[in-house]
Amino acid sequence: MNYNLNQTAGTAEQKKSTLAALKKLLHLIHEEKRTIILAMIIIFINAGLSLLGPYLIGHTIDTYIQSKQFHGVIIISALLLGIYMTAFVTNYSQMILMGGVGQRMLFSLRNAVFNKLQEFPVDFFNQNKAGDLISRINNDTDKLNMFFSQSLMQFISSIFTMVGAGIFLLSINPELGSAALLPALVIWIFTRSVSPWVKRRNAANLTSLGGLSAEIQESLNNFKVIIAFNRRDYFRKRFNEANQKNYTTSVSAGLANNIFTPVYGISSNIGQLIVLSFGIYLVMTGKFTIGLLIGFLAYVNSFYHPLRQLAGLWASFQVAMAGWDRISQILSLETNLDVTDDQNTDPSASYLSFRNVSFKYPNGKEVLHHVCFDLEQGKTYAFVGPTGGGKTTTASLIARLYDATTGSVLLDGRDIRSYTPEERTAKIGFILQEPFLFTGTVRENIIYGNPDYQNLSNDQLTVLIHESGLESLLGRFDGGLDSKVQTTGDGISLGQKQLIAFMRSVLRKPELLILDEATANIDTITEQLLENILEKLPATTTKVIIAHRLNTIENADEIFFVNSGEILRAGSLDDAVNLLLHGIRES
Repeated sequence: MNYNLNQTAGTAEQKKSTLAALKKLLHLIHEEKRTIILAMIIIFINAGLSLLGPYLIGHTIDTYIQSKQFHGVIIISALLLGIYMTAFVTNYSQMILMGGVGQRMLFSLRNAVFNKLQEFPVDFFNQNKAGDLISRINNDTDKLNMFFSQSLMQFISSIFTMVGAGIFLLSINPELGSAALLPALVIWIFTRSVSPWVKRRNAANLTSLGGLSAEIQESLNNFKVIIAFNRRDYFRKRFNEANQKNYTTSVSAGLANNIFTPVYGISSNIGQLIVLSFGIYLVMTGKFTIGLLIGFLAYVNSFYHPLRQLAGLWASFQVAMAGWDRISQILSLETNLDVTDDQNTDPSASYLSFRNVSFKYPNGKEVLHHVCFDLEQGKTYAFVGPTGGGKTTTASLIARLYDATTGSVLLDGRDIRSYTPEERTAKIGFILQEPFLFTGTVRENIIYGNPDYQNLSNDQLTVLIHESGLESLLGRFDGGLDSKVQTTGDGISLGQKQLIAFMRSVLRKPELLILDEATANIDTITEQLLENILEKLPATTTKVIIAHRLNTIENADEIFFVNSGEILRAGSLDDAVNLLLHGIRES
């Protein structure tokens, strides 16, 4: 399955998926429905109060100032002060309400994106850079939060104010009101024409920012290699290229975002000029009063001032939607490792069976071609072959890190796809050449994936380690279970990391244990110790060993040779050696 986010963007299917993801966004803020409605009511009140001002000012000029009734001016002034103070309170209240909505939405959205990532198979992370995914979780969600918490209510408030001002303009004088609103029609046409272009510029900028994050993450993760090979120049060049691309797209997005402001500004000025010219003419002909003209100009300002604000808000909206498109790509994807409902058992099957299995990576050549073999419970099997022959791919299919392209893998007589992740991982232990560890302690890494041990004390866990024959491995760490583990840096060696992964898997007592070059970074004496520990596993444990060193497979019950898409029974150790040498020469 193609999980490449950069390749799937912009397709018709992706646009449909974006609509589904947009519904998911609304679901995320569903609990905020009452708060949003309350904020909108407050905004409506705020807009209404603001629109009363120009009418009262015009009425005061025509009724009280021209007749020199200054007590009326004082009363109206006090009333206006009360209106403006109330508008201030309502405006501040809606900002507080929506700020909370934005932060809670950001919290929920980041959780949703991160939890979605947890559902994806290994294939997804092979096709997408970690730095870009981090940028989507951090930067793109923050763009959405900024719009919700800072711009959305101002956006709605501007719309309410504009609609109200437009109604007042048309009701006071339809002809003058229509003339005043004419530039707004030009703005509407301009906005609809330009918005897709602005959104594309912002999407390109966010994509380049994700690429920049990916370059930083890759260079920092591999800094030891960079130093060893003195290739700072290479990564400087790559970073400079990514930074230059981000700079170019940032300038382009900035120009696009700022294009609305001058256009909206000049349209506002033209609208006021039209009202002033036409209004003076109406006053001179006796069809309009000075007070109405002043009030009319105030309403024009109430219409076009929010419109000028909308210039910046609309640009913010386009940035948010560009970020949302990148987020929705993740939320709309579905894992291809679904659990099937078929739990029928084949009594004739061996403990593990590959039945006509073929596999290829996305956009790659076929790695396995119509492979068939059976593994019996309680036996030890070795898989050998030249580098790139398909050994690790076979182990990944056994552990269901991937699904077969065609054919089926049966575990204990059942299609492996019918097991839930909890059922499958309870049966299968997997020790990799490059172990997956987490920053923390030895204890935290050992109990990871072992939920039954979560609440055990160190003493209780030590007893289990002793019963499993792992105490000598734990003794390799000065701090015992409390020894610190760092996934980066020089805290512990790669060999020690493999020992932790070994203890983690053996403590589970899995029915099937896969060792993929699990002793590659371990000395011969420790390797012999590990073999002794493996012998203490239950007799029913099936072991699958992938190794290049022949001494690690000499005690295997059966040896398979993996190369060129095929898996063959190798027979004796000597036969396996001959096949291996022949395969290396061919490759």
